[in-house]
Amino acid sequence: MTNWKVILSIAKTHLLTKLKSTITASLGVTFGIGAYITLVSFMTGLNEMLDNLVLNQTPHIHMYNDIEPSAQQPIDLARPLSTDFNVVRSIKPKISQTKIHNALPILDYLKKNKEVKGATPQLRLQIFYISGSIELGGNLVGIDVMEEVRLSNIRDNIIKGSPEALKNNENGILLGSGLANKMSLSVGNRVQVSTVEGAVFPLKIVGIYQSGLAEIDNIQSFTNLKTLQKIQGKAQNYITDINIKLNNINKATPIAKELEKQFKIKATDINEANAQFETGSSIRNIITYAVSITLLIVAGFGIYNILNMLIYEKMQDIAILKATGFSGRDVQYIFMSQAIIIGIAGGILGLILGFIFSTIIDGIPFETEALPTIKTFPVNYQFSYYVIGITFALISTFIAGYLPANKARKIDPVRIIRGN
Repeated sequence: MTNWKVILSIAKTHLLTKLKSTITASLGVTFGIGAYITLVSFMTGLNEMLDNLVLNQTPHIHMYNDIEPSAQQPIDLARPLSTDFNVVRSIKPKISQTKIHNALPILDYLKKNKEVKGATPQLRLQIFYISGSIELGGNLVGIDVMEEVRLSNIRDNIIKGSPEALKNNENGILLGSGLANKMSLSVGNRVQVSTVEGAVFPLKIVGIYQSGLAEIDNIQSFTNLKTLQKIQGKAQNYITDINIKLNNINKATPIAKELEKQFKIKATDINEANAQFETGSSIRNIITYAVSITLLIVAGFGIYNILNMLIYEKMQDIAILKATGFSGRDVQYIFMSQAIIIGIAGGILGLILGFIFSTIIDGIPFETEALPTIKTFPVNYQFSYYVIGITFALISTFIAGYLPANKARKIDPVRIIRGN
């Protein structure tokens, strides 16, 4: 029967007598795990920031009327020619309204759906922004302000003013930051908007909106849905878009297909709208984890080399242990115990070191006009990374210790003693 008290006592003595080698092996684990925690926390935090920058601008499902070419041409309806092969060139899109038919009943249906977290109506209009002699083309989006605040990050992107100010002002506008800079406008100023038909309406700037995407901030602004309906001369049920947020984003694709089939309007899910971005995000994550795993493997090889050298240095001790009655298995347990002790000590120190470095990075100022809500470098303190780190430290030290320990088990003490 194995006497673990004696084995652990001998393992402790070996580690303390060769303190320099023990510290070196432990530091190998510490810096390997510390570098892994720091890298994966920073890289995944950065990836999440980039993902959120794009995905927060995109609803889980976007419903709208799409402009499509006519599926059937008038010539196909002529009976004498119905069996002939018709060639029609330069097919023009069919006349279709941008308004969503029965938009209000659809919204009521969506809000009662258990899979839907919320649905917001929108009205989009192409306009011209006029300030003095400056005239810029862009889009004006009518929204249900407080519902947008609940379902999106629009509040975080308002760098001046507030959503409540827009809600309480029927002639208010959240002006895109790019437009505000180009026209030298700020909160409290007025800007005129002109429709394609030529009608001009003055609006008061109650806030500045900055999404972080220049192509959006240079053309897009927000106003109340009722205000834009009034500008366009439309009824209160005139809605061109419905944005949907789901409780589970993974169900976006099947639900979008179901809604498109049910209501006969285009429903684009977030995966379809951001297919290229998702590919880039996946590649970044693969690179992050590949580099992180490489760091852990390198640390494991370092541990193996140090333990291997430790066994060669302890040849006489191994011979004496076997000569005094210790079995080969007992000797193997002694050196594997040393490896596991090094793994536990180095792994815990590595987690602490990784957390300290992550905290330091998290406190470094990161200010850019493109990302007004980000003040420091993004770091992801996900608990699973620390679990993976300590688990890998134990596994790698176990494997790194098993191979040299197995070699020590087979050492012939008589040959070592005679050799000396």
